[in-house]
Amino acid sequence: MSSRAGGVNCLEANDWVCGEYLRTRSQELTDATVQHIGITAVSVALGLLLAFPLALVARRWRGAAGPVLGLTTVLYTIPSLAMFALLTPVFGVSAAVVVTGLVLYSLTILVRNLLAGLQAVPAGVREAARGMGYGPVRLLFGVELPLAIPALVAGLRIATVSTVAMTTVGSVVGYGGLGNLIASGMAGFFKAEVLTASVLCVLLALVADVLLMALQRLLTPWTRAGGRAGVRSRAVAWARGRARAVKAVG
Repeated sequence: MSSRAGGVNCLEANDWVCGEYLRTRSQELTDATVQHIGITAVSVALGLLLAFPLALVARRWRGAAGPVLGLTTVLYTIPSLAMFALLTPVFGVSAAVVVTGLVLYSLTILVRNLLAGLQAVPAGVREAARGMGYGPVRLLFGVELPLAIPALVAGLRIATVSTVAMTTVGSVVGYGGLGNLIASGMAGFFKAEVLTASVLCVLLALVADVLLMALQRLLTPWTRAGGRAGVRSRAVAWARGRARAVKAVG
């Protein structure tokens, strides 16, 4: 509500729900939301770019899997405040501190899911593709990665939602997006600011999750043919059909 009986403004009354706050602070909310989205998107994208070669190394050399997974797990256990404190001398007080920390945190999820997806590709599909003349690079990008998409997107969803939440901690260095508003609201016990920024964080996480689910459905056509039964066999048939089609064109 924007006001109470007797003309008391909801800002003056410090209500949790306040339309006047939304009206007067709309630009502030927009700027914080844009910063939050930017930090989250860049962090997840860089995390995926770094996780991809790490997952390939872990799959290629079995002896490297333990150290790679162990290192990413250790990084994930470092408290966020300590992580930002360690990174500040390197990057200074900047958004790079927050992005770097979030990238490191995302690795444990993205590397594990990407590795699991690649390892789950049926050996018969790999052999069929090799028999049709697929080299290692073509096999990876043309067959293995498409079949690993469900596991990869599952990891992306978890990493994205957690990154949306953890971005708020960046308020300690002034680059926390909506977290800046939550921190300032908590400091002054400004109820509307705390609640509004928190709700926006939840909405961002939900929207990102829905978009990634839609992306997965778009990129995995073999999962649309009704139910869970036979998904694996449809995936194999799709991959083999793709390989034959590419060979025929070539």
